[in-house]
Amino acid sequence: MFAAPVKFKLPSGAAEGETRLTAFDKAILQAGVGNCNLIKVSSILPSRCRLGQDIILPPGALVPVAYGFITSDVPGEVITAAVAVGLAEDPGSYGIIMEHSGRAPRAVVEAEIVRMLEEAFTSRSLPLKTVLVESVEHRVVKLGCAFAGVILWY
Repeated sequence: MFAAPVKFKLPSGAAEGETRLTAFDKAILQAGVGNCNLIKVSSILPSRCRLGQDIILPPGALVPVAYGFITSDVPGEVITAAVAVGLAEDPGSYGIIMEHSGRAPRAVVEAEIVRMLEEAFTSRSLPLKTVLVESVEHRVVKLGCAFAGVILWY
């Protein structure tokens, strides 16, 4: 069994690359998580997990992360990736993470992800207190990637 993470942070980055994979790699490097092994998780923030921007990830670490990303090879296209974390009114409760991306400006993707987060809280009959959103918008030059994530750490 895995231990529950106690810290989280919301990094984001965008970059261009020669291929979709190298654009993604450069975007996660820009976000500060490119030298780790990202392990994709779903949408529950563990109880007692607190925002900690001081998280230092050792190279090669296995890092749980909920993330959204998008790539595009259409020059001039605007792409956005976003994540949102919802914290419940009860400080001992779990939180919810949503991730989203789209071929749209930041404001549109952020509005959509907040609606998704509100729906997730409503589905659980959980009162929502705080919403944290991180997003990155990128105008494609040749082949671009936008990445946003919620890193969970110990």
